[in-house]
Amino acid sequence: MLKVQNLRLVYPNGYEALKSVSLNVDRGEIVAVVGRSGAGKSTLLRCINGLERATAGNVILDGEDIAAMNAAELQAARRHIGFIWQEYNLVERLTVINNVLCGRLAYGGRFSSLLLHFDRNHREIAVRSLERVNMLARANQRADRLSGGEKQRVAIARAICQQPKVLLADEPVASLDPELSAQVMEDLARVARAEGIPTLINIHAIELAKEYCDRIVGIAQGVVVFDGRANELDEAALDRIYRFDRQRTPVPEVFRELELAGTVA
Repeated sequence: MLKVQNLRLVYPNGYEALKSVSLNVDRGEIVAVVGRSGAGKSTLLRCINGLERATAGNVILDGEDIAAMNAAELQAARRHIGFIWQEYNLVERLTVINNVLCGRLAYGGRFSSLLLHFDRNHREIAVRSLERVNMLARANQRADRLSGGEKQRVAIARAICQQPKVLLADEPVASLDPELSAQVMEDLARVARAEGIPTLINIHAIELAKEYCDRIVGIAQGVVVFDGRANELDEAALDRIYRFDRQRTPVPEVFRELELAGTVA
């Protein structure tokens, strides 16, 4: 189970990206995070996996506070945090199976990892992960030969190969057309539920969020303004999420440049 409690993040320039965010994600539950660009969605995920250090608050994963960990503890904890990126982050020249095996790097020794040498147990886990997303037939194909939808399925398999305690996805279908977006969301939701993994997905496509996610959390100005079941996301709730955010205080110019570059959302 994932518990985020009163999470706050203030950047060195004084911009308060997260003011006080609290939410829980149960085992096997899929939660969508929606809101305008710059609302704090990506920042929230980066705090959960330790890429950003929260100014205050707690991120409790199976009883351990990620926000309070030192560098060594955080490195060990990240092996159990699966992250799916918008731009796939695959190694294009490697085969599909080796890209998925990258999800096992934190479980092997440094020398073995450098050589991409994995024992039978690791390879069996990778094969099962590819089967989960119907990509086993492409196992020996180079990643640069895949379509966008196939690359994202491989990215899901890589995250599952970590045997994660939580799964985070940052705009996983933003680069795909509507048909492929639905297919990838279906694969992601099916695998997460089958494995019983708490899953948090940043997504702009409201209809996909309502169709494939159990709960929806709306963020505006770094605070949660809606948290309910997918069928409770009505026009009034959307108005709170999006109209409120249009009235936010001006964003410092240096942060606005980051936002436009796509590094924060």
